[in-house]
Amino acid sequence: MSTSVVWHPACRLHQAGAGHPERPERIAAVLEALRAPALAADVEWVEAAPALREALERVHPPRYLDALEALAARGGGPLDPDTVLGPRSWEAALASAGVALTAVERGIAQEGATAFGATRPPGHHALADRAMGFCFLNNVALAARHAQQLGKRQVIIVDWDVHHGNGTQAIFERDASVRFVSMHQYPWYPGTGAAEERGVGNVFNVPRPPGLPRAVYVRDLLAAVTAALDGWRPDLVLVSAGFDSLAGDPLGGFTLEPEDLAQCATELRRRAGAAPVVAVLEGGYRLDRLAAGAAALVRALA
Repeated sequence: MSTSVVWHPACRLHQAGAGHPERPERIAAVLEALRAPALAADVEWVEAAPALREALERVHPPRYLDALEALAARGGGPLDPDTVLGPRSWEAALASAGVALTAVERGIAQEGATAFGATRPPGHHALADRAMGFCFLNNVALAARHAQQLGKRQVIIVDWDVHHGNGTQAIFERDASVRFVSMHQYPWYPGTGAAEERGVGNVFNVPRPPGLPRAVYVRDLLAAVTAALDGWRPDLVLVSAGFDSLAGDPLGGFTLEPEDLAQCATELRRRAGAAPVVAVLEGGYRLDRLAAGAAALVRALA
């Protein structure tokens, strides 16, 4: 079986400024890796349409979206010290959100289907009404709400980016229909994600220091997934797939290898039962590691 790889050419258009780690070469490296001949039989390519306002407003309030559009119309500008809206970044953000929505549609199209959304800019730090951490729109949150609109009422989000998915947690921590598992370096940006943060019992944080053995990170993430699934059956599994958790990434200190994330994806598929598994791209700032991680994940999904 192949997996759908969903993309949009406008995801290359976001420019955060010279020297910024969230650069267009990231998405180019991912797409090049996934177009390798060795993956040809595993991948079905799907070009998404940009997200429409109706879908965005399931997560983000109109006044926030209006502010981003207005800033884009003025040529862009900084939103926080790390997050800059460039002249065409809003176009890229709409494309990235559209990739996440289309990936959900492809994932739920038939039993056993999977999908990977090549989303850029990333999304898991974006709050409902605030951009931060390189993120403008929360792609995985939009994907979860879209899935619920399509009848997949119970959704689990598994986030293995090296940074805590604070935006995703904040959006869903009072919503028992969504469970959120995040393994992340702690203490580290953005400073959230303590184990004691439980939401309404639907948040399962796995804060860990840098430099642990690879197997410890894999064990602890999967243990949290087991706890989250105890007595609860998801209709969809979403993955915030950050590859800055791989060894050698300049923005993190974890020791994982691409095969470890492939193992996690394989385990998620096994434990999800009949639920589709859909991943969206988050971080990853060393291009060779990012490319290798994305290829390993797509092979596991396929």
